[in-house]
Amino acid sequence: MRRSRCNRHSQSNLQQRGTPLRDSPPSHGSFGVFFPISPLPVSVVCRSTMFRYCRRFLQAADEPLVKVTQKGAVALLTMNRPKALNALNKPIAAELASALSRLEKDNSVNVFVLTGEGRAFVAGADIKMMAPTSFVDWQREDMFADFEVMRTQIKKPIIAAVNGFALGGGCELAMLCDIILASEKAVFGQPEIKLGTIPGLGGTQRLTRLIGKSRAMEWVLTGNQYTAEEAERAGLVNRVYKHDELLPQALAMAETIANYSRVTVALAKDCVNKSQETSLSESLAYEKRSFHATFASADQKEGMNAFIEKRKPNFTHS
Repeated sequence: MRRSRCNRHSQSNLQQRGTPLRDSPPSHGSFGVFFPISPLPVSVVCRSTMFRYCRRFLQAADEPLVKVTQKGAVALLTMNRPKALNALNKPIAAELASALSRLEKDNSVNVFVLTGEGRAFVAGADIKMMAPTSFVDWQREDMFADFEVMRTQIKKPIIAAVNGFALGGGCELAMLCDIILASEKAVFGQPEIKLGTIPGLGGTQRLTRLIGKSRAMEWVLTGNQYTAEEAERAGLVNRVYKHDELLPQALAMAETIANYSRVTVALAKDCVNKSQETSLSESLAYEKRSFHATFASADQKEGMNAFIEKRKPNFTHS
């Protein structure tokens, strides 16, 4: 009973002095712990109130921008800025690139699934961050350069599980993935034209290769939004699922791929990507060399012998 009165007294004093409890900005305490700024000495604030503050600020400090969970050989990466609809900024780009790079080297992970927390996959780039920047700023440092890791360094497949809005940079991020699965609630589009700019993360290039020049022109020049079904018909999305089925289906597909030879999967992904960057004759020659290379792997021998012997192969990723 005494603790309850003390809590009410402390809260009343703090509010009267113009320091709302829920909005108090953090300040650094000893050992890196965040404590609330208060006009009262610590001795006046009840111990239980301080514990609540500490717990809240420590949770905020520890909350990752990209949550990583692993199920078997599949890593699920969830972009975690739900209040901002997972809008892209430099910190989340750096954290996603760091997580992918780390897990690329982890031999217990074979496939990635990328999704968003809340009602958006990624609703676009962080406009408040971008609005005051200049041409010189972007020339000095591309704020989204970290996403190039997905194109240049990640050999393991990435499945996008688009659970909601995928607009602007969100649509471009999905296109950086290898397979795009979508919830029936997903919405796609490249609305940059409405903001006086154009797509800058591959929207004019990858979208054109995926859905054709005419449709890409429509998407980029009108800034319209498109349903998951429309995106599937256009060729952007592989499959559309009921909202509650999206993540289980994405993880199931990832598990199927994860059971194959990691060496062979990487070669197959590389060959398909090469088809988007070179002529047909060059791509065919590249494919043939990669096909021949599989015969130097132990997994090719295991796979073909298992087929002949009518048993399940035991790939060793070598």
